[in-house]
Amino acid sequence: MTRTDRLLRLAAWLPAIWIAYEFTFYQQYKLTGHPGSVDFIFQPLADWFGIPAHEKPLRLGVASMEILASILVLIPVTRAWGGVLTMGIMGGAIFFHAIGPIGIDPYGDGGKLFKEAIVTWFAGAFLAFAHRQDIQAAAARLGLPVPAPRAG
Repeated sequence: MTRTDRLLRLAAWLPAIWIAYEFTFYQQYKLTGHPGSVDFIFQPLADWFGIPAHEKPLRLGVASMEILASILVLIPVTRAWGGVLTMGIMGGAIFFHAIGPIGIDPYGDGGKLFKEAIVTWFAGAFLAFAHRQDIQAAAARLGLPVPAPRAG
């Protein structure tokens, strides 16, 4: 591992803590069925998907994935996978805010939630990049093609 890779892995603690904090903080709304979470985010999504009676499983499913990601990013050996999972969760959030029924600014606060989703997506991308050797090693174990390391 190069000196740069070691520095990236050390720097990865900051985005890992951000992701864990961000996901954990919002669980108070998702897990309790707070009206802001239900009425402005998950019920509009469930209606848009054509499954209006399934808001709660949708909300709790997202909450479960966020809890899992927040744990994975805090464990160095699973940090890459937490970063990838974070990118998936936040990619969905960004998509449904931008294209779906939620809108960029559902709470009238200048799009704070949308902006946090973008920052959190980039934090996940940084973790995946900083720990890319873990992803490449797993791909090699699965027999998938892995790019050769660059010289220098």
